[in-house]
Amino acid sequence: MSTKNASPALHNAMWPGLVGKGPDSEPPISLETMLDLTCGVSVNGVKFDGVDLFLCLPHTDIDSSDDDLKKLADDIGGRGLRVGSMVAPVWGPTGGGSAMGDDEEQAKFLTQVRKACRIGKKLKDLGVRKYGVVRIDSATGPHDWLADPEAGTRRIADTFTKACNIAEEYGERLAAEGEICWAGMHSWKDMLNLLEEVGMPETLGFQADLAHTYLYLLGYNAPECALVGEGYSDEQFWAAYAEMTDKLRPWTIDFHVAQNDGQVHGAGSHDKTGKHCPADDPNGRLDIVRCAGYWLRGAAERGIQHICWDGCMFPNQTLEKVSTWNTILEVMIRVREAHGWK
Repeated sequence: MSTKNASPALHNAMWPGLVGKGPDSEPPISLETMLDLTCGVSVNGVKFDGVDLFLCLPHTDIDSSDDDLKKLADDIGGRGLRVGSMVAPVWGPTGGGSAMGDDEEQAKFLTQVRKACRIGKKLKDLGVRKYGVVRIDSATGPHDWLADPEAGTRRIADTFTKACNIAEEYGERLAAEGEICWAGMHSWKDMLNLLEEVGMPETLGFQADLAHTYLYLLGYNAPECALVGEGYSDEQFWAAYAEMTDKLRPWTIDFHVAQNDGQVHGAGSHDKTGKHCPADDPNGRLDIVRCAGYWLRGAAERGIQHICWDGCMFPNQTLEKVSTWNTILEVMIRVREAHGWK
């Protein structure tokens, strides 16, 4: 397939095989299966260029040895794929702790960030990773933050600042993914306040996800920050979208293509957040390609070299259909054709 733009690279997320899965939901889908599904897709000769990883068992152990990481790099690289961004497992159940918690909680959070950065550097040394960020969040809910918002934001900012210092040791950048379920990150305005409080844009940026940021517009968990109300017009939507992206785009260093139907959704142990829908969902409210353009303006100058599809908490039946991935890759290609670069 002849394409006018070679960049950004197109990646598939591996965490939909894990997030929202488990004994209280559906069985996890192995990393090998997710890689097979990724490699099995081709749209007019175009394939996925790489994958973004979730650094948590049963996919990738955050305590992986150098030998483990060599095997991982050989497996992914041998399939013709690269590694891009990686999710650090900063939450309590995965060995981390609240970014807003006491010193012990903060230390657990920072330990997970250090381990993730070490893996990122090792994969770079092994030649399978040349770009991407380490993704973090505050690892606690908005209900805790609401007790004292100013103090909560200061504490999260302190934790993130210390995380930035760790990331810089390894030559990594951190991206905070704005979701309505994370304290101090649950609205576009509070997310912006937190980024500015840390004030380290070369090291800490924003990870924009189309599904999650749509919920920002609607003001879920922060009605005072809503930019549109129910029954909004197209004109109102695009004006609000421009307002939100103008504020957050300068901080955006990692980008997820996604669809949303205006609902929140949780699965397994995951809190309710912006619902990810199939790219062609008839109830999807987003013009994916047009919305992506608002976030990708100036992307190369901010260091973005790839974009990733996020189908977090898709049912296993949906994930295991080849047609799901064909549709996803097709819309990813359209995003790159419209907003990419040579």
